[in-house]
Amino acid sequence: MSDLLERVARDSPAGGLPPSPPRDFRIVPIPRLASGGRWRVEAMRALSEPLLLWFTRGQGRITVGGLTRGYGAHNAIFIPAGVMHGFELGAQAYGNAVFFGTDCGLDLPATPQHLRIRDAAPQAELTGIIDHIQREAGSPHPGADRAARHYLGLLGVWLERQVKASAAEAARPDAARRLAARYADLLEREFRSGKGVADLAAALGVTPTHLTRVCKQTCGRSASDLLHDRLIYEARLLLSETRLPVREVADRLGFTSAAYFTRAFQHRTGQTPTAFRKRG
Repeated sequence: MSDLLERVARDSPAGGLPPSPPRDFRIVPIPRLASGGRWRVEAMRALSEPLLLWFTRGQGRITVGGLTRGYGAHNAIFIPAGVMHGFELGAQAYGNAVFFGTDCGLDLPATPQHLRIRDAAPQAELTGIIDHIQREAGSPHPGADRAARHYLGLLGVWLERQVKASAAEAARPDAARRLAARYADLLEREFRSGKGVADLAAALGVTPTHLTRVCKQTCGRSASDLLHDRLIYEARLLLSETRLPVREVADRLGFTSAAYFTRAFQHRTGQTPTAFRKRG
């Protein structure tokens, strides 16, 4: 975080400090926004100050500037002043709302941003910055106001970086979808071969890590999950629609042994192949 502080000091006026935070700057736990009625968060409205919603738990739908999207844990939603918005406040929703005040003097995004923060490092960084702002804003110690202004500057830099990262990610969805489609085609041809994700990734010219990242991005599941789901689905068909011995089913699906097949099948379904066949 020290490099961020150095950047704020270098880029900010008046001796390295952003302008003093306005008196109406505040951080409010998201559930408290509905105190006095849920309409306070659900009804369409616009504020005269920028707002950052940082959801750390729960899910729902949020409408910002006429666009409705789902939100979930580790979503950071920035709403500039004057932009109409409203959101569902689910029973499990939690996080913090950062109200920047009517004249915060920070270089904040000019347009709404919905950031899905998948990596743990920026998640922890944002939570830490908000915690520091809260602590310094309520501190009686010397320099607390100056520290709070620094951390507000850090929050602006965090937003800048995540918006840039999100834009770079959004520029690659076509490539990601193409790779996921190629993997699905290859998987359908090769799932009986006994090859693992590493072999399939190599055939596609990518690393297993990259392939898994792309699969999670496009469908929310890992490359390994997709492979094993396909295998177990085919195993269920063979067990329920043929009289092939379990060892032959295992062999047809590329398993090295009937025992390994049985363990994999039981792990996915909660029952052995023999028990599955008897119940079928």
